[in-house]
Amino acid sequence: MFVSSSSSPPSAYVLLREQYALRLPTSLDQLASPTDGTVHLPLHVVWSGRRAYGLSEPRSRMSLYRTVLAEGQRQDLIAFLNRNLLIAQWPVLRKLISRPLRDAWETRFPELPAGGAASAA
Repeated sequence: MFVSSSSSPPSAYVLLREQYALRLPTSLDQLASPTDGTVHLPLHVVWSGRRAYGLSEPRSRMSLYRTVLAEGQRQDLIAFLNRNLLIAQWPVLRKLISRPLRDAWETRFPELPAGGAASAA
């Protein structure tokens, strides 16, 4: 929880980062979803538009991960993300998500690379 010594309210960035941090798994090792096939997201994660994502297609996989990171709760992160795919895609994926979301993940999991080219997954 945010504790401030001043009387000003926390910024939107701080509030968002804290909300995202509350949803994170305790370890990236919890992220053990499949690395191939098709993933169908439930309505509570994606309520309109595309719901099926092919893991063998890089753009589709990146879209899935971006959606789950932004909209999923802790159990969704665990159910639909894979540790190795997340790490491999992170250098590009981190540029496609909001700063509060990116900072929450990178603060909790230093094994996520902060830059460089994404490796083939």
